[in-house]
Amino acid sequence: MGMKAQEPLDITYDDLSTYMRMKHSVYMDVNGATYYLTDVNEHYWRAQDTTQLNEKGHYVDASELVPTVNEFLALPFIDGKRIEEVFDEATFYASEKPEA
Repeated sequence: MGMKAQEPLDITYDDLSTYMRMKHSVYMDVNGATYYLTDVNEHYWRAQDTTQLNEKGHYVDASELVPTVNEFLALPFIDGKRIEEVFDEATFYASEKPEA
């Protein structure tokens, strides 16, 4: 998992799926929560709740795993809403690799 960038992304909803395919992950702040939107070995997509860690120190899943970005964007995991429904209220941040 990467680290949340300091500066927000200037991105449209139409560009989000392309960005996610290219970068493999992004952070999303919405309604006081932060989600890590990421792929799993480039084969499945999920959202993770950044406020909770499992026993391995990884974020806890907030959505089910689905095989495509488009299916992921259609999941109603944000208080029963899809990303498109909350997009205008959300702020997105790049996921940066920690410096070694």
